[in-house]
Order: sequence, then structure tokens, then C-alpha cells
Amino acid sequence: MTETVTLTLAEAGDLCLRVLSDAGLDGRHAEVVAEVIVAGQRDECHSHGLYRLIGCAHALASGRINRAARPKVTDLAPSIVKVDADFGFSSYAYAEGIGLALDKARSQGIAALVINRCYHFSALWPEIEPLAEQGFAALALTPSHSWVAPAGGTKPLFGTNPIAFAWPRADNHPFVFDFATSATARGEIELHRRAGKTIAPGLALDCDGRPTVDPAEALRGAMLTFGGHKGSALSTMVELLAGPLLDDMISMESKAFDGGLGVTPCHGELILIFDPGVFLGEALGKNLARAEMLFDAIVGQDARLPSQRRYEARLRSLRGGVTIPRPLYNELVALTNGAAEPANVREQRRPA
Repeated sequence: MTETVTLTLAEAGDLCLRVLSDAGLDGRHAEVVAEVIVAGQRDECHSHGLYRLIGCAHALASGRINRAARPKVTDLAPSIVKVDADFGFSSYAYAEGIGLALDKARSQGIAALVINRCYHFSALWPEIEPLAEQGFAALALTPSHSWVAPAGGTKPLFGTNPIAFAWPRADNHPFVFDFATSATARGEIELHRRAGKTIAPGLALDCDGRPTVDPAEALRGAMLTFGGHKGSALSTMVELLAGPLLDDMISMESKAFDGGLGVTPCHGELILIFDPGVFLGEALGKNLARAEMLFDAIVGQDARLPSQRRYEARLRSLRGGVTIPRPLYNELVALTNGAAEPANVREQRRPA
């Protein structure tokens, strides 16, 4: 039997802040990091939920994260906002710069939010879904550490290099997708390792370039891109648009900069924001309706829209809280210097 612990969203947020505070992070910096982690757990994105606190705490303990970071926002051009994250977490820099970027999108129709010198640990959808809820379309890209082999290769070169997109919908959740250009997220492989489970074939190679289903070997070797050469090309695009275009590190440079510490990747991030109202003017309503016709045609074939499961998970979490393995919960509590558990934590048992 595997023991689990269920927390309310408020308790999950409190646990995040306790871990981050004991690791030396506080104020707005800690709050925005906690918000992103709770959002991931709320939507049952387990590889980007409370589990991520372990990596955040390690990164803070390493001394690489600037606990006193003060993001510097620069109005670079009519459609470009740059934020120097000051070697803090990307979520803080995003929170400081997104308001000006949205103003520019409303004025120009399109805007770019560029984040430099940031430590990025989170999924991308928490950054763009709120923009779609305000009526914008958005696209986000970021590299990571060199963990992924190019198509036909056997050695790590690319990051997991996620791409996320969001589209506004008037009477429904935004259309959102967020996926790594690797065949799976690295966090998913780590969760399999922690659970003692094998990974699916076709996701990774061992150190000798041979296919493996052993998550430990996969983490030491190289992950694969999704879709072979197609994922490899998209991953290269992410490296270029969120690296050299931004005067920031590509994944192999981020890995070298890490120096073997195993800290959250440090690099840049690009977020493109589109205001359909500026693009379309009086034709806005007609074309948003045409987009809905497309979505209806997809679900009309009993196909699933991206994020549909995530929205369903969100509703469950809002009603009943979030559930994590007891060993993970104990590990997180230990990071709070053994602080007492919340009084109403609910423990359950489920079949292994």
C-alpha cells in the first residue's frame, strides 16, 4: 500500500511558503514561486507541482539563486519589454514585467516579454493561461539544460525546450497547450525513478547511446525528442529564439554554467503576446466565433482538446484538495526544519 496525504490548496500554499522561507526566500519572490507550484499541483501536473519544491530548495541552498533579486524592467522598444531577473526565479521577473508587456500588446497588437538571467523551474502554461483569460493569445518558449539528444544523435545537446500556446475563449476555458520538445518531461522521468517504475520505451538512451527504460539510466544518459527530426527541429528553434535572439544562454551553455551542481537551469525566456482586438478590430467577434467552430469540430469527433484533463483536475482539486505521496510530503516537511504538520492534513492509503 502507498500512503498519501491530502492538502487543501491553502495548506499546499502554506507548505510552499514554509519550504521557501526556510530556504531563505521571502516576500514577493517567494509568493510568485509558490503560486506557480500550487497551480501545477492543483491541475495534477505532478512533475511541476509540490515535487518542484525539492529542486527550488536545492537551488537556493547552492547559493546560485539570488535571494535578494530585484528584477529590472526595461522598456526596450514599442513592442519589447526586457526584464533582467538578477539571477532570481523566472516567475518573479515575469510578474514584474508582464503588466507593461500587456500595455504594449494593447497598443501595438503584439508584444514580446524577454526575460534574461533567470532560473526557470516551472511549466509555461501558468504564465500564458492568465493572458488568454484576459483576451490575449500568447506563445512562450524557453530552453533548459542540455539533457536531450538531437534526432540521430546519442549525446545530450538540447534542453527539454518547452513550447506553450494559449488562445482566448469567451465562454470556456482558454485553449492551451504546453509540451516539451523532448519525448517526455524530465520531471516525469525523475518521478518514475522515485517511484521505482520503468519508463516507456522510446523516451531515452543510456550513457552508451542504447535505448533504455530504466529512469536512472535515462537521467544519466540522454532523453529523446518527440517525433524524431520534427521535435529536433522545433527544439533547435527554441534554442535560437530564447537564446541568441535574447542574448542569453542556450541549453549546453546553461549546463556548463551549472558546473555540476544540479541546480535549476539558468537562461532566458521569450513570451509573445497578441491582442486579437487590435489585429481584427470590428471583425473580432466574427473570428473568435470561427475559432469556436474549429474547437467544436474537434470535440465533435470525440477528440480531446489540450488541457481538458487539466481543467477537470482543477475542479477536483478545488473541491477536494490535492493528494501527494506520504514520502514526498515527509520530505517537504523536513525542508521546513521539521515544522509541525497542519492539523487537518488527511492521510489515506491506496494500492501500490
